[in-house]
Order: sequence, then C-alpha cells, then structure tokens
Amino acid sequence: MGRRAAGTDVSSLAVFLAKAKTSRPCEADISSVNRWVQDFSDKCNLRIIVAQPDDCVRHEWEQPDYQRNLRTRSTWAIRKLLQLARDQISTLPTPNQRRLARCIVLKTAQWALDCRKVIPTAREFRQQMCQDARDILEGIREYLEATSSAATRYGLKAWLRPICLLRSAVGIEHDPRVRKFSPPKLVLTSPPYPGVHVLYHRWQVHGRRETPAPFWIASSKDGCGGSYYTFGDRHRSNLSTYYQTAMDAFRSVSHISDSQTVLVQMIAFSDPSWQLPKYLQVMEQSGFIETRLSSIVNSSDGRVWRSVPNRKWYADQRGPTSSSREVVLFHRLASPS
Repeated sequence: MGRRAAGTDVSSLAVFLAKAKTSRPCEADISSVNRWVQDFSDKCNLRIIVAQPDDCVRHEWEQPDYQRNLRTRSTWAIRKLLQLARDQISTLPTPNQRRLARCIVLKTAQWALDCRKVIPTAREFRQQMCQDARDILEGIREYLEATSSAATRYGLKAWLRPICLLRSAVGIEHDPRVRKFSPPKLVLTSPPYPGVHVLYHRWQVHGRRETPAPFWIASSKDGCGGSYYTFGDRHRSNLSTYYQTAMDAFRSVSHISDSQTVLVQMIAFSDPSWQLPKYLQVMEQSGFIETRLSSIVNSSDGRVWRSVPNRKWYADQRGPTSSSREVVLFHRLASPS
C-alpha cells in the first residue's frame, strides 16, 4: 500500500524472517535459489562428510549445543541434511539469495522436526524442500508484483523497504532509526500471552524436547531463556514482571504516537477474568485508552474474539481453554487532561 513501515522484535530469528519476507530479490536471485534447491535435492548424499563444529568456531550458532536433541537415531539423517544445506548455502553469491535459501531450509526443517510424531526420511525431506521452495518463490514473485504496483499507484519513486530492528520496544522513542519518522498511523502487535506457555524460540522434537535448531539454520544468535521472549516467568505471582514490562513497552510506544495513531493488538490470556482488566489498566497507565468498534463486534463484551489457529498438539489435546481464544484490542492515545 506504499506505507513506510518499521518493525521490532527481541528475537534475532523473528528479525531474520521479517527481513526475508520483506526483501525484494531480483528474478536472477529467485532463479539462482531455485536451481540451488534442485541441485541440492538431486545431488545431496548422506555419505558426504561435513566438518564438525569445535570449541573454536567463529560464531555462537555453530556450537554443538544449537543442535541439541537432534543427535538421535531417528533424527540424524535430517540433521546431516541440514548441515549439508547450511554448508552449501554459503556458495550462493548474494545476501538475498542466501537469506532466501535459509528461509526455505528453515520451513522444511520445521515441518520435519517440530512436534512430529514420526520423523520423515531423507528422501521425504528433499521432496518437501522442493515443494516449499516452489511455494516460497511463488510468494516472493507475488510480493514483488504487489509492491511494484503499489509504488506505481501511489507515485513513489522507489518502493519503501520496511526497517526490521532487533531490539525491544522499551526505549524505542530514543532510537534514531525510529525518531526520524513521523508518528505512526498504525501500530500492529501481538504481545506475549500472559500466563500462557508459548515457545517463541524453540522447536520441540520427540514429544517436548526443546531444540534451538532454528537459530542454527538461520545463522542467528539465541542465547536467551524463554522468559526473555515472554515478558517474564508465567508462574510469577500476579504476573508482576509481565505487566511491568508491558507497561514500559507501551509507554515507549505512546511517546512516538499522536492522536491519529491506532494501536491494534491480538492477545490471549490464561485467565481473562482478572488478566484482561489488569491488562487494560496497564494500557491506560501507559497512555492508551480502549476504543470499541461496534461495526465488527462478535461477542457480548463488545470486542472481537477468535479461536487461536495452529495450536500445538498438546494444546489441542486440552480442548477449548481460556488461552485458546484471542481478543483483538483497539487503543488510541488518551486525551491530555
């Protein structure tokens, strides 16, 4: 739509994905990555010897710990394919090509490992990787067409690439990369769900054995515990750390907003009866007041609710719960008293 956009996240993996999905590789890059995938699928052999990481590796994500819980009898073939893919990605000549290839491998690896009852064979992995490549590259072409059309439609001299920042929203009003922009018309976010167990930084292999493998595949640094990505420990009394962090973040967002800014967020709660009122109170203390949109209400409380899609298998086994429903909240800056 020709909007100027900036996004932030505390996870290097999330920032990597955002950059990959908002990049505009040329057709030569797309063709090169497509050939790379086909060559990898046709020529990759599990008998190929790969260099093993040691204690003197150059980057943290090359440490063996980033392959935790992948060194089992059922996963060794997938781990070997991932090692071979990572090695061969380095032969691609441009950053756009390497980022796009990592994104394809990452998608297929999640399909193969995350919450799977049965780990696929090496052959199945290669077939799925070709399918994922077709889907992703087609999506990239659609994105290129849409952004080019937007640039023409809105009279832009060039498409405005989004800025993807690896940082917390806390203190964002002091960031020179953000301060150069005028106040945003829209702030769109989905904060961590208070009191709800969500893994933002791990896959789960063989049941619920966690692995930081996605950071290894993306060549991104992890190095943080789960509470870092969720505003604090979900077992903390009254979720005090969560609400304090949320207040600090939204207070910073209020400092870069104005009366025209609309803040839209989607969030779920483990116990909405007290957590939602507390959350709305935190928003008010941060400088925002809730706005009800009567035209799209679908519940008796005057808000928009929906079922959470793509839940983990162990969450689905519990059936409908409070945390299985998300609410969409709309806020604006409170008028000065």
